[in-house]
Amino acid sequence: MSTKSLTKILEKELGPMSFGGFLRAARTTKSLSQTEMAMLLEISKSTLCDIEKGRQNVSIDLAAKIAKKCGLSEVLAVECAIHDYLRKAGLKMTVQVRKSS
Repeated sequence: MSTKSLTKILEKELGPMSFGGFLRAARTTKSLSQTEMAMLLEISKSTLCDIEKGRQNVSIDLAAKIAKKCGLSEVLAVECAIHDYLRKAGLKMTVQVRKSS
């Protein structure tokens, strides 16, 4: 199953994907507490909580670094981060990210 089709299925069930939701799903899939994940990412637990709850957006480069550090899809992480910024700006736009060759 492609990342694009998985994203569409998840969005239909859970609503729009966000970087915070992506990160929370990854953390729970890996059976990590917020404290453990925060230590892995070298950030505070409160910062992780703010990211997961959507109170704090992450930059595109930080989204990619977090994904790489956690062994997650950098493409999906960056796409989610961009969509967070578009939603925050009130822009009804979508972006599809793919790795360049």
